[in-house]
This record gives sequence, C-alpha cells and structure tokens, in this order.
Amino acid sequence: MTDERDSSQPDGMRIEADLVRQLAELLNQNELTEIEVVDGDRRIAVRREVTVTHAAPVSVAPPAAAPAAPAPAAPAAPAPVVDVPPAQHPGAVKSPMVGTVYLSAEPGSKPFVAIGDSVAKGDTLLIVEAMKVMNPIVAPKAGTVRQVLVVDAQPVEFDQPLVIVE
Repeated sequence: MTDERDSSQPDGMRIEADLVRQLAELLNQNELTEIEVVDGDRRIAVRREVTVTHAAPVSVAPPAAAPAAPAPAAPAAPAPVVDVPPAQHPGAVKSPMVGTVYLSAEPGSKPFVAIGDSVAKGDTLLIVEAMKVMNPIVAPKAGTVRQVLVVDAQPVEFDQPLVIVE
C-alpha cells in the first residue's frame, strides 16, 4: 500500500489511501453505514450517511360503528399482545461489532441454535466474523430462543439485534 502523509496533521499521521478505498468498497458492497479498523494506536473509520427518500404511507382505519343493540355478554378477551421492535426487546442479543454472522461452526453443519431451543447462560448462539476473527456471541442469560433475526452469512452492524432469548 502507498503511504501518503497528511500535512494537516501535526504529527505527520500516515494515511493509507488504498486501505480507505478498500474500506469504502466494503461499506458499499455490504450495504453498511460504518466500518472501522484499529491497528495499534492508529484508527481509521469510514462512515456514510443514509437518507430516506420517501416514507411509507400510513393508513388509518375508520372507527367501527357501534352495534345497534347490546350484544350478549362474552367472556373477557385477554389483553392484546403488543409487538415490541426487536431492537427494544428485553431479550434481544445484539451484535457487539460490524461483521458477518454465521449460524453454524462451518458451512453445512447444524446451526448453534434454532427457534424453540433452550439455552444456558454462556451457550454460543452464533458467530460474528470481523477482520478474519471468529467471535462467538453467547447467551447473556438462560432461556428459550424465540427468534433468530438474521440469516447465515449476512452482514451485520454494531448493535443490530441478532437473536431474541426469553
């Protein structure tokens, strides 16, 4: 790689333009918003802003008409279940880094966990590969896997929900 000196930096920090270009390409290819490389005391972060071009239309249903005559008494219905976004779910296990998620130890092998599996605290749920390092993501508590929110070999971002354990 070619080193270029940034004259605006008083300490003469070397900027590797080829590395920055490669990181930008990875950012675009994997549809990420941020990627960072740390080498000793040197840190290079590449970020891009994502803008929403249009919002999804929201439709509101008109209120239902009241019945003309009182209906016979019915048993009380259970309270409706409110769907919590995965990122706000108390059992969400989030990615601690940007990388690629793998659901099994090697291609074609059985996934670490599946929906409905019971897990103990510390059990491996999946792996996130970052910079050629395989990082096991473990269950923070004992429970049951309710959702797997990613697919094998999917790029993931920092703090992205991966699995729901209740």
